[in-house]
Amino acid sequence: MKLIALPAFTDNYIWMLHDGQRALVVDPGEPAPVVAALQSHQLALEAILVTHHHADHVGGVQALRPLLQGSVYGPAREDIPGPFVALHDGDHVRVLDLDFAILDVPGHTSGHIAYFQAGPADGSDAPILFCGDTLFSGGCGRLFEGTAAQMLRSLARLAELPGDTRVCCAHEYTLANLRFARAVDPDNAELAAYTQACESLRERGLPTLPSSIARERQVNPFLRSAQVALVRSARAHGAPSDDPLAVWATLREWKNSFR
Repeated sequence: MKLIALPAFTDNYIWMLHDGQRALVVDPGEPAPVVAALQSHQLALEAILVTHHHADHVGGVQALRPLLQGSVYGPAREDIPGPFVALHDGDHVRVLDLDFAILDVPGHTSGHIAYFQAGPADGSDAPILFCGDTLFSGGCGRLFEGTAAQMLRSLARLAELPGDTRVCCAHEYTLANLRFARAVDPDNAELAAYTQACESLRERGLPTLPSSIARERQVNPFLRSAQVALVRSARAHGAPSDDPLAVWATLREWKNSFR
C-alpha cells in the first residue's frame, strides 16, 4: 500500500492510501488535489473517510461523489455531507481489503472519530492512524466543542496504540507545535533532535508527517501531562495542582496564546 499526503489549502493534508488500482482518501477539504492524484496514478476512488465535520475536512466530499465507486464514511454524531455510512466507536470498516477500527476521540469536536488500521499480519506495513485534528505531531487540536477531560482521554487512548503506528494527522502544524513543546519541556533531548529533523524536512519542502505513536510519546507534551517536567512547567504557568487533567488543561490554554 502506498500512503501519500496531498497538500490542500495552506497547511492541510488529505491522506490518500492506494494499492496501485484503488484508493481511499481521508478528510478531503477540497477536491482538486484528490482529482489530480487519482488521474496521475490512474486510480479508482473506492472510499472517503471523514473524521469530523469541519469545512476544511469535508468541503470536497460532494464534488468527489461522481468519482466515488464506494461509500463515504463518517462520525455518527456529527453532521457531514450525506449520504454517508454513520460510524460509532467499535465499528469496523473494510476498504482496500484492509480493516479499519473506529475510535471515538471527542475533544476537538464532540463526535470526532479516528480510523486505526493494524497493518498486515506479515508485518510488511506499519499500522496507520488517521486521526484528523485530535492528535498532531507535537500537539493536539483545540477544544472547539469538547472538554479537556474528553480530549485527555482521547489522547490517552491513541497513545496506547502500537509504537510503530503511523500518525496521519490533517495539518502541517509540526514546527509551531514543537516550538511550544520546547518552551514547556526545554531539557528533552529527543524533542530537540526531532525539531532539527523536522526543520530539515520543511526546508526541503517535505512533510513532517506521518509521525509515529512512539515518537509522540517522547516529544508531545499533551501525551505527557503526568511527567515531572511537564508538571513543573504547568505549575509555573498557573496550574492549580499536579493532577494530570489540571496540568493538561493549563498546557492547552497556554498553547492557545503561545506565539
